[in-house]
Amino acid sequence: MSALGKLFKREHAVNQIPSLHHEHSSYKWWVLANVMIGTFMAVLDATIVDVALAKIMATFGISVDEVKWVATGYLLVLAVMLPTSGWIADRFGYKRTYALSLFLFTFGSLLCSLSWNEQALIMFRIIQGAGAGLMMPVGLAIVTREFPPEERGMALGFWSIAAAASVSLGPTLGGYLIDNFAWHSIFDVNVPIGVFGIIATFIIQREYRNPEKKPFDIVGFISVSVFLSFLLIALSDGNSAWNTGGWSSEFIVSCFGLSFVGLVVFLVWEFNTPHPLIELRLLKNFNFGVANLILFIFGMGMFGSTFILPLYLQNGLGYTAFQSGSLFLPIGIIQGIMAPLAGRMADRVNPKIPALFGITILALSLFINKYLSLFSETHTIMISLYLRGLGMGFIFTPLSAIALSDIPRHKMAQASGLYNVLRQIGGSFGVAIMGTLLTNRTTYHLTVYGEAASNSSPATQNIINNLSHFAQSTGGGTHALGVQRAQAIIGSHLGMQAFVSAVDDDFFIAAIITFICVVPIIFLRFKRKKKEAGAEEFVAMD
Repeated sequence: MSALGKLFKREHAVNQIPSLHHEHSSYKWWVLANVMIGTFMAVLDATIVDVALAKIMATFGISVDEVKWVATGYLLVLAVMLPTSGWIADRFGYKRTYALSLFLFTFGSLLCSLSWNEQALIMFRIIQGAGAGLMMPVGLAIVTREFPPEERGMALGFWSIAAAASVSLGPTLGGYLIDNFAWHSIFDVNVPIGVFGIIATFIIQREYRNPEKKPFDIVGFISVSVFLSFLLIALSDGNSAWNTGGWSSEFIVSCFGLSFVGLVVFLVWEFNTPHPLIELRLLKNFNFGVANLILFIFGMGMFGSTFILPLYLQNGLGYTAFQSGSLFLPIGIIQGIMAPLAGRMADRVNPKIPALFGITILALSLFINKYLSLFSETHTIMISLYLRGLGMGFIFTPLSAIALSDIPRHKMAQASGLYNVLRQIGGSFGVAIMGTLLTNRTTYHLTVYGEAASNSSPATQNIINNLSHFAQSTGGGTHALGVQRAQAIIGSHLGMQAFVSAVDDDFFIAAIITFICVVPIIFLRFKRKKKEAGAEEFVAMD
């Protein structure tokens, strides 16, 4: 078993919530199947939308500035809801909370399918994200409670399969649905599955409430929501077409100001309240704090680049949604194969070694995409995606083992929640920043190319004349009409080339952001601990 699996079993064997075991031995497996349905859908919708963005842009006539909120809004609300899920489940019951999360997700999916404009779609994606943010941690807690320690590792392995499968199948399934039906179908498919999951929850699961009820940290919840929401708005809309004042506009400055106030209130309150929303004191642990920083940076580069690639494939190379989505299929397969090997390696050597290898390979895969063009072939693109799956397979298990290795047993649940929250927040920031950068760099390259292709240039005039003659010979019309057609062709080509150059810039920045993670990994402090009960463990060095 991997270091992470051993660690999870060891840490959770103590101080766990009492189980509610049905008299039938298969009960816990039915519960696991029930939870896997929700997990699959929640993770699926974080990836399936990426291949639909180009179609949504065309349908609503919107730009990257606007469509990126379809992805960012979902990830942001999911991250905000994650730390609240434990309190809600303890207060109202785990079965009811899980059923509520499925309802919110399913109802949000139905509303997304019925969206009449981009604002409605973004709003309904927020409802979806709220459901997913409750569903994932509560489902994991239910599985952990129902399975005894000796079977928990295997149960969590099946639970992880649902998440990993949705990462690979999401873009492929989404592309097929979009090409054969419409973009609405990626949300329609959730409705019958969600209804089935809700019914199964009420039939299969038995209710449990934690007898220890803690007060809800309303100040922490409001302050972190203000901080994240206004910061993402500022980062996303700094270069938007409607924001004529740019980064110095009153609106953007106000958003940054409100975000700063929210951050200050959140930090001061969370470090002083006895029942914090997020246990920030855990970040004082060196390894846990550094590992979370790594995961945050990783989320920025990874989610941001995943947002950009389908746009390039569909808008730049003319791929269909299914063609672009199917390219992502090997990532999850390779990751699923390599993750157990990385876990075994982490058991035998310093876990920093596979983590460093994974980060380096992932950064290399993003750097390769810096050289994408309008003429890139599929096999060239696939090389970078193969490397991406390989790198991701070597990152998560060793890094998780390092992060959680010396967290106290009674703090493990809070640590796991914070670990997931920061990764999701990093993903939200990555989509916002990469989307803004894509718009900004497209404008920059278009200006540069436009100046080079000015009408006063002899080379430009020669191309216009040749294209004009070709347009007249094939389509007829006057010389003036031929010139207009030639100028339109040149303008379209320059716009497309500017877009691809901006994509290259985005991937270069994503590669740098990802490679930065190498530095904090090097400074993680680890050594081999003496064997206990025949198993090797890792602990932080003094």
